[in-house]
Amino acid sequence: MPSGDLRETISVFARLGVIAFGGPVAHIAMMREELVRRRGWVDDQRFVDLMGATNLIPGPNSTELAMHLGHERAGWRGLLAAGLCFILPAATIVTFLAWIYVRYGTTPSFTALLYGVVPVVLGIVAHALVSLVPTVFAEAWRVLLAVAALVAFFVGVNELLILAVGGAVAGVSTLRVRGSTSALVVPLAWFGGDTGQLSQLFWTMLKIGAVLYGSGYVLLAFLEGDFVDRLGWISQQQLLDAVAIGQVTPGPLFTTATFIGYLVAGVPGAFVATVAIFAPSFVFVGLLTRITDHLRSRTWTARALDGLNAAAFALMVGVTWQLGRGALVDPVTVLLALGALAALRWTSLNSAWLIAAGALIGLLCGLG
Repeated sequence: MPSGDLRETISVFARLGVIAFGGPVAHIAMMREELVRRRGWVDDQRFVDLMGATNLIPGPNSTELAMHLGHERAGWRGLLAAGLCFILPAATIVTFLAWIYVRYGTTPSFTALLYGVVPVVLGIVAHALVSLVPTVFAEAWRVLLAVAALVAFFVGVNELLILAVGGAVAGVSTLRVRGSTSALVVPLAWFGGDTGQLSQLFWTMLKIGAVLYGSGYVLLAFLEGDFVDRLGWISQQQLLDAVAIGQVTPGPLFTTATFIGYLVAGVPGAFVATVAIFAPSFVFVGLLTRITDHLRSRTWTARALDGLNAAAFALMVGVTWQLGRGALVDPVTVLLALGALAALRWTSLNSAWLIAAGALIGLLCGLG
């Protein structure tokens, strides 16, 4: 029988896996709302440090943050449970939608649902960002760094470069002459030679999961290069449809791989692709848990982590601004966002109820 902490971990992340619409920034905000504000698993400083640490490794950041938080609550079993419970609902939904797509040539429209859900998610994100300000910006230099990072984001600088420079500038500023430096080296291997389709699907998705940094647009480029151009297993339109499904369903965007796996080889392909693209994240987070505490315990790495956190916060603000421009399109959506923000600020209402209310209002507006 699982321990109480493990049962709680399973319950929390299974639910988040069902309701976590809106992409990584929204996922992070929901985790902060549920696990910092409501349940007190960690404080804001620890949450921000774990959030920053996920930017050091490839893979889907919000899923990796879920694994870190599960580890904080229930050790290694919590890490596995949080990751699996956050991934499986989305993978199941995407597999079902892929079956509909293959059978009928189209998928259900989520326009009305997202009309109500996304503004609520933006309210949750805004609440999380405001609440994290005192932690992220405890010193004036972090504000300046974040402003510079935000400007860089809006002029089109690569997100990974922004994060790397933010951490490096802050860390180097504390260094004196040292005899040596250390680095986290992730060995990667290229696997090939098996002509079986499932085997090739597995190794290709594993490679992508092991090296992918950056946004969903980077994932799109990797998938296009391998599955459209090199292997020719899917068309450009099928790839775009797969990415669209990954974006409008809850949970990680990486479940786009689940959809592609189904197109390639049915249910076995969906399973193999999902396992392969997420497997590196479990390994990387497992390794990262061993050094996360040391990052905060040393002066220069702690300062580098503060810089990384400030840059990551700025990126969250930039992405939220972009989402807001697309989602807050009329008085109803603006009121939904403000209502969610007010509810979180002045009540203890669970964010799941706010998302359900947004979905209902969106569907009612769509029927009208």
